[in-house]
Amino acid sequence: MTTIDKLIENTIRADVRDIASYFVPDASGYIKLDAMENPYQLPEELRAELGQRLADAALNRYPVASYATLKGKICAGLGVPQGYDVLLGNGSDELISIMATAVARQDKRAVILAPTPAFVMFSRSAQFAGADFVGVPVKADFSLDLPAMLAAIERYQPALVFLAYPNNPTGNLFDADDMAAIIRALGDTGIAVVDEAYQPFAKKSFMGRLPEFPNLVVMRTLSKLGLAGIRLGYLSGDAKLLEQFEKVRPPYNVNVLTQLAAEFALDHLDVLDRQAELLNAERSRLAAELAVLPGVEVFPSAANFISMRVPDAEKVCSELRAGKVLIKNLGKMDKMLTNCIRVTVSTPEENTAFLNALKASL
Repeated sequence: MTTIDKLIENTIRADVRDIASYFVPDASGYIKLDAMENPYQLPEELRAELGQRLADAALNRYPVASYATLKGKICAGLGVPQGYDVLLGNGSDELISIMATAVARQDKRAVILAPTPAFVMFSRSAQFAGADFVGVPVKADFSLDLPAMLAAIERYQPALVFLAYPNNPTGNLFDADDMAAIIRALGDTGIAVVDEAYQPFAKKSFMGRLPEFPNLVVMRTLSKLGLAGIRLGYLSGDAKLLEQFEKVRPPYNVNVLTQLAAEFALDHLDVLDRQAELLNAERSRLAAELAVLPGVEVFPSAANFISMRVPDAEKVCSELRAGKVLIKNLGKMDKMLTNCIRVTVSTPEENTAFLNALKASL
């Protein structure tokens, strides 16, 4: 064993040593349909105006620590209830980590719970914070297993429960009444986090129900709306909860360029909303064309992606990759997703290219 190997063994946690890094494949030269990105840029005239604003940014100064202007635009334009504030993060990933860290106790192991299959960062953030993650399998149709969720809450007394709405990687919306029952079951012993990363496409939200549930936090991101490159997430909830999460948030975690770009984009939400409508229309077309392919089972989606089961996911992904089309093989995430793949809904041209490549692989 080399010196550096000994050093790593003596200093790095065993559970960290035993896992792989979060892998993001190189997409150079590919039609990139594996990351749920909006394929449309801002119109040219808006990009020129944004470029000037960014050029004038005071890069020699830290961001204004309160982020008051950006927060105000989010609250005014994105449906945050009157009297509620938001906490900002470097994407939803950082917000998940902040909440996991805040509830990870030192006197006993905290539990973070979610229906599975789920967004991988729920479990990874729990692990890195030193909490235990408990996954409760959904039903065969990917709906919530409410009795199992309620039983798990009673057994484990989780500090956090994540509910993605719509769910990633399955794409479906959980039943709102089931979610409300879970939030109520947590009472004053657990925080329910409704992850609405795909809300621009689902058009359904728990944001307006924040006053109804003191233990509810609603989390969103601007990534799926069309701003994945600036990495900005936000969450809202009771002011006293946000006060505690604020203590964990790193200072200046949102940089000046992200702040300015987000403020500019929020002034032009109509452009981004029109893009979301285009993608929803393409989602319907793509789902219909996929549904008639032999051996393909398409799952309902309220997001900007479609998940489906194919006869041989490994073969399909390999052949599409050879044809310069990147999609996601879900089979390794969860046994319920055996031979399942996920494709981002993109432009009509890229969607057609994917369909043609998929037909050839089948």
